Amino acid sequence: MALTLSLVLIAASAVVIGAVAGADPTGDAAGPGAASDAPKTPTSRPAPAEPPPAASVDTFDRAAHSLDDPMSIWVVVNKLRPLNPPDFEPPDLVDVPVEHTWDPLLRQEAADAIVTMFQAAADEAGLELASNSAYRSYSAQEEIYDGDDLLTARPGYSEHQTGLTMDIGAVSGECSLAACFADTPEGIWLRDNAWRFGFILRYAADKTDVTGYSFEPWHFRYVGVPLATEMHETGVVTLEEFFGLPAAPDYG
Repeated sequence: MALTLSLVLIAASAVVIGAVAGADPTGDAAGPGAASDAPKTPTSRPAPAEPPPAASVDTFDRAAHSLDDPMSIWVVVNKLRPLNPPDFEPPDLVDVPVEHTWDPLLRQEAADAIVTMFQAAADEAGLELASNSAYRSYSAQEEIYDGDDLLTARPGYSEHQTGLTMDIGAVSGECSLAACFADTPEGIWLRDNAWRFGFILRYAADKTDVTGYSFEPWHFRYVGVPLATEMHETGVVTLEEFFGLPAAPDYG
């Protein structure tokens, strides 16, 4: 009986040893270390989606100042928007201490900005600027208006009457009050830098159908640094377009 049991155990051991010896080394029965020796297939991951572009939010307050009050630095004056009253005269006009053809008057805030801008032109570019015309009263505009509505505003419709506008030229007089002023060093500097001091070139070359006036590269209007900067950064060159006002090519 013992001999028979021994023979059974020996046979069973042989079967187990044979099974182990013939096992597939890549299978579950593989010995320790077999799994680390097998090549691994990398797990593919989807590429992260591109984030959507940030939405542009217009935070500029277009209602910060009145467009109708003649005392507002944002007042819009054009052929459809006369001053009210027509003979308005700013109460805070001051002499502007800059080179000039005619004694210039402007409202205090605009006068201070002009002085700073003229000094910057001299310091930064060695340019000498001069005033060719600044504030003009209703009666002065009556004398100037010659019936050419592309070149001169009617009395009561002129930006000069606001005390916020100056026609600027070179001390040398080169191209004064002429379209060629745009190509002078003075005209180029003003075009590129006036916004820094709160001024905009009011009557651009390609905007006659909006403003009602021919190109005037010498005509600069004070609107304050925040608005001038916003218009510069957005590329909007007319007050009418910036504030969503009707174009004013003709008198209403």
